[in-house]
Amino acid sequence: MLDDQLQPAAAPRLVRSLGVMGVLFLTLSVATPASSVFVIVPGMLQVAGTGAVWAMILAAIVCVATAFIYAELSSAWPVAGGEYVAVARTLGPLAGFVMLGVNVFNNLLFPPVAGLGISAVLATVMPGLPAVPVAAAVVAASTLVALLNIRVNALVTGAFLAIEVLAILVVVGLGFADWVQDATRFLTAPMMPAANGLVPASPASIGLAASIAIFALNGYGAAVYFGEEMLDAPQRIARAILAALILTLAFEVVPVIALLVSAQDLGGVLRHDDPFGQMVTARGGSGLGAAMALGVVVAIVNAIIACILACARFFYGTARDRSWGAPVDRWMASIHPRLGSPVIGTLVVGGVGVLCCFLPLTLLLVLSGTGLVAIYAGIALAAIVGRRTGATAHAPYRMPLYPLAPIITLVALGYIVWTSWLDLEEGRPGLLMTGAQIVGSAAYYWFVLRRRGGWPFQEPVQD
Repeated sequence: MLDDQLQPAAAPRLVRSLGVMGVLFLTLSVATPASSVFVIVPGMLQVAGTGAVWAMILAAIVCVATAFIYAELSSAWPVAGGEYVAVARTLGPLAGFVMLGVNVFNNLLFPPVAGLGISAVLATVMPGLPAVPVAAAVVAASTLVALLNIRVNALVTGAFLAIEVLAILVVVGLGFADWVQDATRFLTAPMMPAANGLVPASPASIGLAASIAIFALNGYGAAVYFGEEMLDAPQRIARAILAALILTLAFEVVPVIALLVSAQDLGGVLRHDDPFGQMVTARGGSGLGAAMALGVVVAIVNAIIACILACARFFYGTARDRSWGAPVDRWMASIHPRLGSPVIGTLVVGGVGVLCCFLPLTLLLVLSGTGLVAIYAGIALAAIVGRRTGATAHAPYRMPLYPLAPIITLVALGYIVWTSWLDLEEGRPGLLMTGAQIVGSAAYYWFVLRRRGGWPFQEPVQD
């Protein structure tokens, strides 16, 4: 009965062929631990120094809470549309469509942003590599891969993920093999870089680094986008989400500790733009350093493929819910008869990604805004309202210690919004852009969808 509810008979169906491991491979590829370690974590170290350890602990608490929310809502509605479906069915159609609008930007802009970072990663191996052509070519090639059957993509991303994990294990092995720092001081006396050396890390710097860490650890909730292709999804999807979070935490936290405990010059490591690559090159030679850079590129490409897969299924769900109007809804909801993939949706996602590669990276980052904050807040409220109204009573998975998880999530998000608003150069423009997405989505719902006859979520869903 759940299948009939999720997919009207008139709409083509995605093929259920994935087990927990297949969804886990795809989800970990979206989370892309190696890319986060090499590309995002250095910014945390520059902001908070060894206080990044505390920042990752705080971020881990928030992510565990959010993963419990994702697990409960996804087991209730393992639908390709993802977060907006759960929000619409608990908070109402207007809130659901606002979530949909924010997710459009959050999902579409990741592939070009990630693609534009590849040249920077390869700078030590292939200096002068043009960023825009490389990014466009990578996004285009990733789109072609994403057109393949989902089981084939699970195998491809699984193979790439193995290379990614190997790169992380090399970092961990080299770091712990030369342990020189007292790790307990990272907790008892965290230090951060300053103009005159190292100074005690401030609570504000640790808080800012924690917001970066939450972004670095994000991705475990992407399992829901593959829910309609998962066998026995209501019973099993929570396992995939929680396993993805546990592995992401291990693959990102342990390398940070390994880097810090092995630092001969702690101040130099904390200020370096590529501390992990520098450590690998210094201890393993230039050949291993070059191989590591290529491994990170593989991780980024893997993340782009997985993100296009997830985003195509998101648009498939929106089209099936008649969000855009004919004939766009019919095109986007079409399924390839042999490959079983949402072919038009995949091509649209990839095509937009290629075009966005020609926009300035700073503009793309502003356009993406702080959408993750809005998404996390939306699902936290959905979990609370779903429990109060009984809308999630049919969920096979129930989060422990409710309502602790949504409360922790909302409090942490409030702090992130406050600290981001104080950042005039990056934080405030992002918040304003997310606000504009919310207002624009609400206006589209109110003035277009309602006049067109409504949106399917205006009527109560019969479970």
